[in-house]
Amino acid sequence: MKVLIVGANGQIGKQLVKLINESSDHTARAMIRKAEQAEEFEKMGVETAVSSLEGTVEKLAEAAKGCDAIIFTAGSGGHTGYDKTLLIDLDGAVKTIEAAEQAGINRFVMVSAIQANNRDKWSDAIKPYFVAKHYADRMLENSGLNYTIVRPGGLTNDPGTGKIKVDKNLERGFIPREDVAKTIYAVLDKENTYKRSFDLVSGEEDVETAVENI
Repeated sequence: MKVLIVGANGQIGKQLVKLINESSDHTARAMIRKAEQAEEFEKMGVETAVSSLEGTVEKLAEAAKGCDAIIFTAGSGGHTGYDKTLLIDLDGAVKTIEAAEQAGINRFVMVSAIQANNRDKWSDAIKPYFVAKHYADRMLENSGLNYTIVRPGGLTNDPGTGKIKVDKNLERGFIPREDVAKTIYAVLDKENTYKRSFDLVSGEEDVETAVENI
């Protein structure tokens, strides 16, 4: 598959691009916000598309044209206000879903947040973030796309262990970004993950085994 990575310049996005680029099964197209971000990817031999999640659905569909799948791993980041959370994590995600439909792309992997599906578990400190993730996920579930929603716990920059735990409903935990990227890569073409969503934290199972048992 040719895969558009939305949020390719982010920490998980960069690791995903590398994984896909090094694989023999898939090829990556990195979606970036600024043309000056292209150099790093072009050095790797990775195709880029410049487009903004605050732009139009049509522009996003153009960036995705010719791809077979989209991975949405973009986020407004902790340093921005909740206005950007609304524009990127919610509206940007929904526009990307609409762009996938417009471009005829059926496979869509969404990076969400642990317990985003469960209002009772939302942290008051970042509740607007959970609201954005919750409703973006619901829009994806209500679309006609072949989706997988990955809801990781607290993200760390520790080296990945390749060991994870996945379930519909997990207590809060942590996971290295590297292992999130590996899990996303693993679900990409696994039909047993289609139309499914799950929480993800560090655990005891190998990534491939955990994904096969979803």
